[in-house]
Amino acid sequence: MSESASALLTFAKQIAKEIAAPHADEVDRDARFPHEAINALKQAKLLSAYIPEELGGAGASLTELVEICDALGQQCSATAMIFAMHQIQVITLVRHALDNPWYRQYLRDLVEHQYLIASVTSEVGVGGEMRRSSCCVESDGAEFRLVKNATTISYGAQADDLLVTARRAPDAANSDQSLILVRKSAYSLEQRGHWDTMGMRGTCSPPFLLSATGIAAQIIATPFADMSNVTVVPVSHLLWSGCWQGIAAAAVNKARAFVRGQARANPGTVPPTALRLAELVSMLQTLRTTSQACLMEYEQLTAAHSVDTGDSASDRLSTMGYALKMNNLKIQASQDLPEIVTKALSICGILGYKNDSPFSMSRHLRDAHSAALMVGNDRILATNANMLLILKDN
Repeated sequence: MSESASALLTFAKQIAKEIAAPHADEVDRDARFPHEAINALKQAKLLSAYIPEELGGAGASLTELVEICDALGQQCSATAMIFAMHQIQVITLVRHALDNPWYRQYLRDLVEHQYLIASVTSEVGVGGEMRRSSCCVESDGAEFRLVKNATTISYGAQADDLLVTARRAPDAANSDQSLILVRKSAYSLEQRGHWDTMGMRGTCSPPFLLSATGIAAQIIATPFADMSNVTVVPVSHLLWSGCWQGIAAAAVNKARAFVRGQARANPGTVPPTALRLAELVSMLQTLRTTSQACLMEYEQLTAAHSVDTGDSASDRLSTMGYALKMNNLKIQASQDLPEIVTKALSICGILGYKNDSPFSMSRHLRDAHSAALMVGNDRILATNANMLLILKDN
């Protein structure tokens, strides 16, 4: 970890405890954007943490970003998820657009101005499938325009810029997609619905009709399919897992505090809930260990070429076997999270059930159930099933 990246992690933990935490319940209750925490992250230059030092960023690793997501998730899951979704966009640009002078300058500007980037991949009529688009880029070779009817854009109204998927051209197949960054000054958003949800309320993710224009340089040359395989999907699952670990840790910490309170009330005795707490801590440790193993493998694959086979990292990351592994991480983590929070609730009992209790699990449990819906687990399992029909036995 570089000195600057280490400092950013320290700042993130401080922001999580001192700024995100005091506003977390209000953000959840009012379904409002966590502007206090996001502004603090901007001031600490955390939105540009992953950008290479040569462009002015901190050069943080994906591992360090996951740690930041974990720290933020322990205090305010909406803040953590917004940070994670923004970093997915930044990582995609760093890994796939640095050979484009327009994007190199944009990333330098992001360091200075701390632009918040939102993703626009969902669309009416494609059934939540990120790898298909109905809308298309219409370009004359110098400029482009696009119109996209998105079913959801997380923090769309609060974002500075948007990273949008669209068909490469009017005659392109729905899977032949480009990725385009559109600037705040060159797009309009017409809100088409509301965001009144069970959990993750502070992500502010209603549907929008997007209309945008720009210059051809903003269309990334690499096909979105390639970016999705090696970066967007695995990085999303890893950063989301960091957020979910934070939510799980918050629930476990409340349960631990509850059991310790019982022990202090009856010195010399072991509370009956201590056994369940031990089980709960083991579940959290397993979740973190599984996620860490996948994270380490991804970092190793993207750091250099494979020595033993000579295959490039891109080749390895694009295999069905690796896709299955990352899909299984997302499924397992999103299933473990609500189970961990529910067990923490059972330990705290009625005090965990009450909304006005310091042991309340309400927000954690509602946020936990969003995990299985962020790219639905049934959709991922169906994808896995198709791959398993083709994949050869180990």
